[in-house]
Amino acid sequence: MAKFIVGLTGGIGSGKTTVANLFADLGITLVDADIVAKDVVAKGTEGLTRIIEHFGADVCQANGALNRTALREIIFNQPQQRDWLNNLLHPMIRQTMLKQVQQADSAYVIMVVPLLFENGLDKLVNSTLVVDVDSKLQISRTSARDKVATTQVEQIILSQMPREQRLSKADDIIDNQGDLNSLRSKVALLHHKYLELANKPD
Repeated sequence: MAKFIVGLTGGIGSGKTTVANLFADLGITLVDADIVAKDVVAKGTEGLTRIIEHFGADVCQANGALNRTALREIIFNQPQQRDWLNNLLHPMIRQTMLKQVQQADSAYVIMVVPLLFENGLDKLVNSTLVVDVDSKLQISRTSARDKVATTQVEQIILSQMPREQRLSKADDIIDNQGDLNSLRSKVALLHHKYLELANKPD
């Protein structure tokens, strides 16, 4: 039986992880794109081997792990190298995520993908959920959390899909500008909705 998949996304600092963890507290399996992206380039993987073959040993740390800073510097100024990397990793990430979805034993699965719409991964899910906050809150939360300058956060926000566009693509929206208790009740309501959808006969 095909799994019912909810694609969870939102701009930086919107609280995607908090929302995802509340679903996990209700017994729902999470498949997290950021974690999978790290796994496919872990030591000894085909992903890492191909990256070293292409970019050379400089992108490798002394312990054999990927030197993310070195790789980021190379692709930052070279769009064609960034495309090469994306073409290598995106199919691997997609395949691994779908495999994890199939192995999940919860009633439905939450796929946590920061760039769900940007990378076209919304095609893989049955329903999309956007966690939303206004940009002021995004900036203050992210700069506090990551200890970075607000200008840097503004740059990241600009590189992501505009808020209005993201909201227009969402099947469901969680407004995360309140406290944790109100967030918990919003998640509980959606949990019941997704359980019903997952149990609907095809």
